Amino acid sequence: MFGFLLRWSINLLALVTAGIFIDGIVIQSIGMGIVAAGILGVVNAVIRPVVLLLTLPINLLTLGLFTLIINALMLQLVAWLVPGFVVETFTAALLGALLISLTSWLLNLFVSGDGKVVYIKKVEGRKKDEE
Repeated sequence: MFGFLLRWSINLLALVTAGIFIDGIVIQSIGMGIVAAGILGVVNAVIRPVVLLLTLPINLLTLGLFTLIINALMLQLVAWLVPGFVVETFTAALLGALLISLTSWLLNLFVSGDGKVVYIKKVEGRKKDEE
């Protein structure tokens, strides 16, 4: 349960970041941001894999760049579903999808699959024993 809430919070932080830095993305209240983050998580878990599978040939031709278009469309879908979350143009959705992806990726580097915070520990190299 904690992992789910942590990932939801990461989605919320990514959405708020996009709302701050990109003109054309507006989150009207924190409540609408929380709802939008939850729906974005559900859309990314349920609808996005189906769309990626259906667009696999064009995705292969574009070497995966079409995935960014799909992410922008998923963001516009969430904006259509949530009344207090507005994405004004497709360009804003494209930039927002890119920023949300980067922010989520960066924050998820420090969260394991079960929701525990992880960090990288530097281990000093060992010398080989000479025989």
